[in-house]
Amino acid sequence: MAPTQAVRPLSFYLPQFHPTAENDEWWGQGFTEWTYVTRGRPLFRGHYQPQLPADLGFYDLRVPETRAAQAQLAREHGIFGFCYWHYWFGGRRLLERPFQQVLDSGEPDFPFALCWANEPWTRAWDGLTSEVLVAQQYSEEDDRLHLQWLLEAFADDRYVKIDGKPVFLVYRASRMPDVRRTVEVWREEAARAGVDLYLCRVELDGRDKGDPTGLGFDAAVEFQPDFTDLGRPLWRRPIHRAARRVFHPRSAYRRHRVFDYPAFVDRMLERPAPAYKRFPGITPSWDNTPRRARGGVVFRDSTPAEYERWLRGVVGTYEPYSPEENLLFICAWNEWAEGNHLEPCQRFGRGYLEATRRVITGR
Repeated sequence: MAPTQAVRPLSFYLPQFHPTAENDEWWGQGFTEWTYVTRGRPLFRGHYQPQLPADLGFYDLRVPETRAAQAQLAREHGIFGFCYWHYWFGGRRLLERPFQQVLDSGEPDFPFALCWANEPWTRAWDGLTSEVLVAQQYSEEDDRLHLQWLLEAFADDRYVKIDGKPVFLVYRASRMPDVRRTVEVWREEAARAGVDLYLCRVELDGRDKGDPTGLGFDAAVEFQPDFTDLGRPLWRRPIHRAARRVFHPRSAYRRHRVFDYPAFVDRMLERPAPAYKRFPGITPSWDNTPRRARGGVVFRDSTPAEYERWLRGVVGTYEPYSPEENLLFICAWNEWAEGNHLEPCQRFGRGYLEATRRVITGR
């Protein structure tokens, strides 16, 4: 059994809490992630919406004091570092300002890694259409340019490393036209700078599951929630189906997919470990109905106690692959419009953070 202090939890970090010129153009003047958050509405009895921030308020990530307060909260509650979503489109970066300021200022003094969200930027973000706003562009030239930019981040003393190798995640490797060649190019370019890489493929769906070493990656990262293994939505159970046909023909259970969080935790804890190297993942909750009028995914009855049960089960059976290959990924630190955050909220306060601290630090 792995000692809890040997696990290094990294929490995914969304930078879309500040206005940008692109978001002003696409979504309206002053748009940030908070725009969606405040649209949240309860859709059935017991549905926790809107989910509103507590301790940190409706912050702006351009403010250094906000970023410092986030890091302090995370550190005090057992989070080892943040894994920032990184948006790169053929040399163009989006939502780059918060992380660039972290890099330039040297503050906060808190570990970080990057995950390349290599999907095209589309209007599917809010469930409206799949209109592409910024397309992904892949080429060997761009692979080299991308890695050259990344080297600046990798050189930072705060960057998360395994045996001296900076850890870099790719969110949708299956979307890349020749991922093996991209990985080769990245390693070649890094080697020229005297850097060895530790590359991870995120397991988002069936196309990105399985042993990633054949593609040149060092390990996989389990993304949670696992949308390929959610179980049966609640309305599909016969008794629920019959009741809602009669009493709630326009029920949220029909417009969205609603799942029982405790049952999902049971499902995840029963899964066997893979035969290949994969860092485990966990999520405190999920509810993206503020973004989507239809087709959202909701976890009902998620609580800090159920999250703690899941986290304790994962940590209790986690055997690090080596002293530094001991990462655990929590999705997420602050994805508020997807109901997916460790940051304090008005219902549970610091409950999810305190649960994390108890499991990770034993305090």
